[in-house]
Amino acid sequence: MNPSLLRELVPAVIGVLVRRGADFASAEDAVQEAVVRALETWPEESSPSSPSRGDPMRDPKGWLIAASWHRFVDAARAEASRRGREAAVAAEPPPGPGPAADDTLRLYFLCAHPALAPASAVALTLRAVGGLTTRQIAAAYFVPEATMAQRISRAKRRIAGEPLDRSGDLGTVLRVLYLVFNEGYSGDVDLAAEAIRLARQLASLTGDPEVAGLLALMLLHHARRGARTDADGRLVPLAEQDRRRWDTGLIAEGVQILQRALARGRLGEYQAQAAIAALHADAPAAAETDWPQIVEWYDELLRLTGSPVVQLNRAVAIGEADGPRAGLAALGEVDPGLPRYTAASAYLHERAGEHARAADLYAEAARLATSVPERDHLTREAARVRHGVRP
Repeated sequence: MNPSLLRELVPAVIGVLVRRGADFASAEDAVQEAVVRALETWPEESSPSSPSRGDPMRDPKGWLIAASWHRFVDAARAEASRRGREAAVAAEPPPGPGPAADDTLRLYFLCAHPALAPASAVALTLRAVGGLTTRQIAAAYFVPEATMAQRISRAKRRIAGEPLDRSGDLGTVLRVLYLVFNEGYSGDVDLAAEAIRLARQLASLTGDPEVAGLLALMLLHHARRGARTDADGRLVPLAEQDRRRWDTGLIAEGVQILQRALARGRLGEYQAQAAIAALHADAPAAAETDWPQIVEWYDELLRLTGSPVVQLNRAVAIGEADGPRAGLAALGEVDPGLPRYTAASAYLHERAGEHARAADLYAEAARLATSVPERDHLTREAARVRHGVRP
C-alpha cells in the first residue's frame, strides 16, 4: 500500500461525493475516515499479475469512493434532522470503476477561498487536496491536533454551501501553495516536497505559465536545500554554500520548466522570481553571479508586484552589481520597518567598509530575527565583523 497513491486520490474522491449530493465538509470527513481505514487494512503490496478477488488494489479509487460513500451515508443516517438522506441512499450507484471526472482543480479553488484566512486555507488544502491527516498537519505546524482540527472545521463551516463548480482565483491558490512550500520540513511531513507535488498536479491541470513559474521556483529553491545548513545545523548564506551539494537534476528541471513558461509571453511574478533563482543556480561560484541581470529581473518583479520586500531585495542586488554605496542609496528608499531591513543594511555597510556600524546593525538584526537559526547566524556575523574576520 502506497500512502502517496492515497493522497493523490483524495481530491478526486471528494469531488465524486460532492457531485452525488454530499456537502463539502461531510464529504471531506468521510474521505478522511476512509483513508484512515485504508492505511489500516490495505495490503502492503499486491501482485499486479494475480490480484486476489476483493483486493482494493484492483481499483483503489473505486474502493475509496465506495468506502467514503458508505461513511457519508452512515453519518447522514445518524443525523435525524437531515431529512431526505434516504433518497440519496436509494440513489447509490451500482459498484464499478470510479468515474473519470476529476474535480481536483475545483477543490484547489474552494480550499483557497478568499473568505478564509491564509493559515486556514493552507490547512484545508493540505487535508482536502494533499490528503494529509489532521495529526500530520498539526505536527508540521507544531500545534495540538485538537487545535488544528478546530481550525479545519471552522474553515469548512466558512465555505459551507459554496458550489464546487464556481470559478476561483488561481493567484490565491498559488499563494497558498507557496506558503506551504516555505514551511519547509517539520514533523513527519516534508511540506516543501508536498507543495512541489501539489504544484506539479496543478500545473498538469491548468497549463498556466504562472503555475509553471511557481513550480520552477520551488524546484530551484529546493535544489539548494542540502547546502543551506552545515553539519551542526547552522544557517549557511547563499554566497557561502557548497554548490557541489546542490541538486543539479532539480535545477535542470526547474530551468526547463521556466524556459517553456517564459516562451509563452505572459510574464508573472513567480516566473520573474524563478528567473532570479535560475541565475543564482547558473553561477558556478558566488563571484560569478550575473548581478546586473538579476537587478533587471528585480525591476520587472517590482513593476509586477510593487512589493516593498522586492524593493528591499533589489537594493541588495544593486549593491552587488553597482557597489555598496549604490545599494545603500537604493535601500534609503525602502521602509526601514520591513523584516530583514536591518540585516540588509548591515551587509551593505560591511561591504562599504564601515565595520563598526555593520557590527552594531548585525546585532540589532539578531534581536529582531523571527527564527532561532536566523538569530544565531546574525549573532555570529556581528561577532565576526567585530573581530575583523572576512566572510
